[in-house]
Amino acid sequence: MNSILADYEAERWRINAAGLAIVKRFEGWSAVPYHDPAGISTIGYGSTRTVDGQPITIDHPMITRAQGEELLRAGLREAEEAVQRLIRVPLNPNEFSALTSFTYNVGSGNFHASTMRMKLNRCEYAAAAMEFPKWRRSGGMILAGLVRRRIAERALFLSHLTDLL
Repeated sequence: MNSILADYEAERWRINAAGLAIVKRFEGWSAVPYHDPAGISTIGYGSTRTVDGQPITIDHPMITRAQGEELLRAGLREAEEAVQRLIRVPLNPNEFSALTSFTYNVGSGNFHASTMRMKLNRCEYAAAAMEFPKWRRSGGMILAGLVRRRIAERALFLSHLTDLL
């Protein structure tokens, strides 16, 4: 029984398939480095750092899908750890995964400073969910891809509510 509970606890704090699908869909794939709309060098599935934490540069060598998956896993672990560290209220797997996707995209510093985090830590789940659409800018511009991503993340975050109806 204890090993089942330990497995559940370990799994609960990992992005689920729905959250991973959001990340992959909206980050897209690139084997070669490119500058994202904010001008940050990026590769793979939106990775801005190597597995050892060094920033991706525009002259970074081309990577394989397997290397991209490794970079993604490293970035997601960082985002998962940030959500675990910064949120002090219970989360279900969809809430956790939506927040992990969000944090992977905006960074843990931005998530830490966000009104979303503050509302959530006051147990204002619905109010926190209303913050997703506000994070639709990059480089000062509203991006259609970020609008769609935030809709998907918010829907995942709230999906447990519709499951109960």
